Amino acid sequence: MLIRKLAVISILVAVSSFIANGWPWVQDTVSKVRLTWSENPSTTMKIIWDTKSENGKDQVLFYDTIDHGDDFYAYRNKVKVQKLTLYKSMFNAVVHLRELTPNTKYYFIIRATDGKLSKRYWFKTIDDHEETRLSIIAGGDSRNNRTPRVAANKLVSKLRADFVLFGGDMTSLDLSGQWKKWFIDWDHTIAADGRITPVIVARGNHEARNESISKLFDTASGVYYSVSFGNDLLKVFVLNSEISINGDQLVWLRDELSQSESSIWKFALYHRPMRPHTAKKSENDRIYQAWAPLFYEHGMNLVVESDSHTVKTTYPVKPSHEDGHDEGFVRDDERGSVYTGEGCWGAPLRDNNDDKSWTRSSGSFNQFKWIHLDRDSVEMRTIAVDNAFEVSSLSDDNRFAIPSNLKVWTPKEGAVVTLKSRN
Repeated sequence: MLIRKLAVISILVAVSSFIANGWPWVQDTVSKVRLTWSENPSTTMKIIWDTKSENGKDQVLFYDTIDHGDDFYAYRNKVKVQKLTLYKSMFNAVVHLRELTPNTKYYFIIRATDGKLSKRYWFKTIDDHEETRLSIIAGGDSRNNRTPRVAANKLVSKLRADFVLFGGDMTSLDLSGQWKKWFIDWDHTIAADGRITPVIVARGNHEARNESISKLFDTASGVYYSVSFGNDLLKVFVLNSEISINGDQLVWLRDELSQSESSIWKFALYHRPMRPHTAKKSENDRIYQAWAPLFYEHGMNLVVESDSHTVKTTYPVKPSHEDGHDEGFVRDDERGSVYTGEGCWGAPLRDNNDDKSWTRSSGSFNQFKWIHLDRDSVEMRTIAVDNAFEVSSLSDDNRFAIPSNLKVWTPKEGAVVTLKSRN
């Protein structure tokens, strides 16, 4: 009897505390911050976070080109949440900053309705001319193996790339709890000084529906879109291998490529590879038939694929149906496209047991691609990520250097894949 009375008293005390201080599941805190683009990366930035409750619609983001730390009143600009979407048990707030200055650092802090402040973060807009140099990280397939996933994320924070290309399969079952953990782990991509690396995302087969990407990253509803960098320096085409390859998506791709002839570099990002490099995966003929001819016709330089959980990079290839040509491709060093991937951001590894005659190198380990690009050339390295916490951090001044202890994969064909501009 005494135990029951004590239990009732404890409950009443807890309820009284919640009434006085707010119910713990509706506190307007700020978490799971991520950055992305749907417009010009030189003059815009999309900032998304979890407000924890519907009251978060009144949260305010303060920003400035001067770092004021947590003195939010000192920031010259402020904007309230522009969109709030309840999805995957998160209240996903979106603020889309526009009319920013190219090649400029912006510092920001978010104030919750209860007065609590987020950490102070910052990002840098992309330069708006073709003479700039870009650092890019590309990969996919993190799934639920948190140790290698966190390791890869930690390396993102240390390499200080301009952005990440992520090819889908963030989680294994697309569940709310898994997504929350994914975003918690994504915090490891934020550098110690608060620098956030934006991410451009594609949908994978483990995202059960388009909304898992479009609502969590505020992309186009069909999850196919393009982003241009440095005026005509680079155009990235994000495609969706999980919906109809033909129809509206194919019409869009054909039109986008036709309008992009002036782009010096063209990259494609999508999930399922045309020609997987593991026997566990079947050939994707529908993707090959629809996209490979367009890639070749319009000079696609690099294609980033995922899904297979292997490591691969091809020589430049073009589609060909002549006898003796391997699985519909033949090497073409002058005008061919390089295909790379295929995942390994933490997902269960598979054997690289389906190489082709045009495969440059393949393997099976946790990795992503690190790409340095200017108007004349692209240099791409494959980075093993498991020792991330031993790797030194780069700074803004030396972010194209190779940090100490970084594991750059060096197959017999060489560590660096170099592409030369055709323009």
